[in-house]
Amino acid sequence: SDMYTIAINLAGLPAISLPVAKDDEGMPIGLQLIAKAFNEKTLFDGAASMEKAVNYIK
Repeated sequence: SDMYTIAINLAGLPAISLPVAKDDEGMPIGLQLIAKAFNEKTLFDGAASMEKAVNYIK
């Protein structure tokens, strides 16, 4: 739901959402990473590392 991501946007913080698993019904479970303002490189590096570690399959 967007209501959980709007506050981050209003605060001006960079954020990214990643699928990390599926529940018992096959629905994706997401993880939202949030970084300090103007720290997008760290955010993208963390997201790439998480993506490799989780190895989420669609």
